[in-house]
Amino acid sequence: MSFWKNLESASGLERRFWWAALLFLAVTLILFHFRPGERRRVRATLTLFGLSLVSLLVAAGFLTDGMGSEHWIYLALRGASFFMLAIAIINVASVFTFTIALRAVRLEPPEIAQDLIVAIIYVTVALAVLGQSGVDLRGIVATSAVLTAVIGLSMQDSLGNIIGGTLLQAEQIIRVGDWIKVDDVEGKVRAIRWRHTSIETRNWDTVVIPNSILVKARVTITGRHGGGPLQHRQWVYFQVNLHHSPAKVAETVEKALRAEPIPHVAKSPEIHCLLTEIKNGDGTYAARYWLTDLSKPDPTDSLIRTRVYVALHRANIPLAVPSQSIVISEEDSRRNQLQNREMEQRLAALREIELFRALTDEEREEMAARLIAAPFLCGEAITQQGAEAHWLYIMTEGEADVRVSVDGASVKVGSLQGGDYFGEMGLMTGEPRSATVVAQTDVKCYRLGKDAFKDILRRRPEMAEEISATLARRRVGLDAAREEASGEAVSERVKKTQKAFLHCMRDFFGLPGAESHKGMQN
Repeated sequence: MSFWKNLESASGLERRFWWAALLFLAVTLILFHFRPGERRRVRATLTLFGLSLVSLLVAAGFLTDGMGSEHWIYLALRGASFFMLAIAIINVASVFTFTIALRAVRLEPPEIAQDLIVAIIYVTVALAVLGQSGVDLRGIVATSAVLTAVIGLSMQDSLGNIIGGTLLQAEQIIRVGDWIKVDDVEGKVRAIRWRHTSIETRNWDTVVIPNSILVKARVTITGRHGGGPLQHRQWVYFQVNLHHSPAKVAETVEKALRAEPIPHVAKSPEIHCLLTEIKNGDGTYAARYWLTDLSKPDPTDSLIRTRVYVALHRANIPLAVPSQSIVISEEDSRRNQLQNREMEQRLAALREIELFRALTDEEREEMAARLIAAPFLCGEAITQQGAEAHWLYIMTEGEADVRVSVDGASVKVGSLQGGDYFGEMGLMTGEPRSATVVAQTDVKCYRLGKDAFKDILRRRPEMAEEISATLARRRVGLDAAREEASGEAVSERVKKTQKAFLHCMRDFFGLPGAESHKGMQN
């Protein structure tokens, strides 16, 4: 009989052997291409299939040389070939079953359960192959019982880990991707294996915990909340002297933190600011928020602290200074130098504003002293459209976008940068904000309020006419640019607009002439 005939005979499939081999190779290669995550198992399957063919070819060679089909060498080679082929087929079937069929119907058994099912099939196939080869299975079963008792006694810890891993995956109390804390170790579960569970910490360290310990220990699963989104509550503490009203502090912080979305911070529940302790004349506060990305607590806490600081700074509420701090003369001198430099910057900023060119040097210095430093972080809203805030903002550093709401959508209509100012209508007439201004970089501003300007304007009410003329020219100039109006029309519109602004200013600041204007209106 020829070699190829002996090969077909050894396979037990006769002429169907070649078609079966080609079909198996085609299916395996398709899996290799379309299932990248299973390529390691597919490579092992192809290796087993190759070894199975080699064993079968050697067995066929022995038959061709005249060896009988009952010879133990032939039976061993044929049995080894069948066993490796069966393992290869089981691997391919498991990939189809667990990664394609069951996932398609949203069923995915734990990895340990999958491995256990496959292992049981392996043992069953091995026993079947041995039985077909004429091996006495009763002796193997009796021997395996003794071996099982010996192995069980000598490998109690390993068996405990395996059982623990099986329980963890079967009950699915802890799942891959969960953030857990065990004693002083906190991290993300990367894998649950037979013997251990691996956890990746935020420092990119991998901690391996035996499953038997994990089953016995008290484990905190972070952020899991009754089927809700993954969120974890964070507390950011700071201290403010009790000279400042706790209600004002909490309102200032909450308003700043809720104004614009903060990365990795949930919109619901909202951020709250709470007074948590009173000690040594200081109040300890906490900004409480819900973290949505549990891998980023430190950078998010840092951003919250920064926004709290700039919000309190804008409100002229300093953070508490330790009572034991010592002030020395050199520090006083340095502070004076900084104050002088700050005053020069404020005066320079005021000189660039057309509205205030009628001020004397003394009045400009008085106004500069009453400016409030108002820094904003990138992404914060400096003003909100429709808000009533009687502030003029003077930008000295940074960039910001001007946005208006059109049919519910926020549309960018302009940009601002260092040297620009805005909010003059709110300061001079009390008009609500016509646009939202959002910082695109960290922005340094000075803020001028109504009260700071009111005293000067009451001493020199004639300034109202010049300022109203400037406001009118700016307003009409923008409108005329849009409408391409003639010079004569623009001049006439400026006069009417100036009168309207002047009356609004007199009413708003309570200047002489306001009452007569009201009488005329009535």
